[in-house]
Amino acid sequence: MATEALSGSRSTHLRVDEEFELGLQRVLESETVWLACFAGIVDWVREFYSTTGSWWARADARLGERDWRRVGLLREHAGGEPKRVLELGSGYGTTAVATAKAGHEVTAVEISDRADHLGDFADDVRPGSLTVHKADFFEVDLPGSFDVVCYWNGFGVGTDADQRRLLTRIAAEWLRPGGLALVDVFNPLVWARWDGDEEHKLPDVAAGYDHELWQRTAFDPVTCTAIDTWWEAANPERKISQALRCYTPADLSLLLAGTGLALTGITVGDRAFPPAPHPGLRALLQEHHEYLAVLRPLPRRPLADNDVRLRGEVGRDGGR
Repeated sequence: MATEALSGSRSTHLRVDEEFELGLQRVLESETVWLACFAGIVDWVREFYSTTGSWWARADARLGERDWRRVGLLREHAGGEPKRVLELGSGYGTTAVATAKAGHEVTAVEISDRADHLGDFADDVRPGSLTVHKADFFEVDLPGSFDVVCYWNGFGVGTDADQRRLLTRIAAEWLRPGGLALVDVFNPLVWARWDGDEEHKLPDVAAGYDHELWQRTAFDPVTCTAIDTWWEAANPERKISQALRCYTPADLSLLLAGTGLALTGITVGDRAFPPAPHPGLRALLQEHHEYLAVLRPLPRRPLADNDVRLRGEVGRDGGR
């Protein structure tokens, strides 16, 4: 019995040690990924979305229910009249095409090779209703202004400073007076529950998914960042990751300070409500990994006479 007990105890310790080492390895991998992602945003974004885009293009580079639902959200929040719409991070371009088919004039910006698949399904779009830029939306120069700026399923790439820089561009350069921005925001409450999850995704050739893949999710509770790592089963040494900064609605409101935008509404699933306290709201606590934030520009305060006079005085004395 003593031998059996000792053997069992030793096996237990071995299992614990192995699990600890595996957990430590995953933490170190996640930390490395986190640092790499924030060190060179453009590089990892282009690589991650181009690579995964090639895996899933046959299945996902086509119009689907999600695209038409987004068009419905645009109509719900911006009205039914044709609008001039800017879509950031447009991916394959399926939602941009659906939006153009709904009668809007659309400009889309996508940095990765997913943009190259647009020709596969956009042949019947009305001429002049869709313009696509394969570019970095932090740097791209776009003519004119827009009634609506959309960023579906992508906000949170980079640091808080990067998000503020983008939000400021939306408010100061792209949105017309009275316009609005529709931004999908990753929900940390659900992503945190997925920490440590690993999933084996088998091919489904009939549906267009040709690759056998693994996915691992980690969540950093200090930076409130989800790290989403993928690799092909046949090539486990080559892992690619995306780092996604997550925000509660309260944190998003803090982030917006000074950008010229304010959070005026939230849509979670099929439910829309103002950004007010909602204790026990299961949709955000447990069910949806992202929510739609409705952002509107703050009114610009006109300069008072004393502001103009003070600016003139500052200019005359060299700014001292």
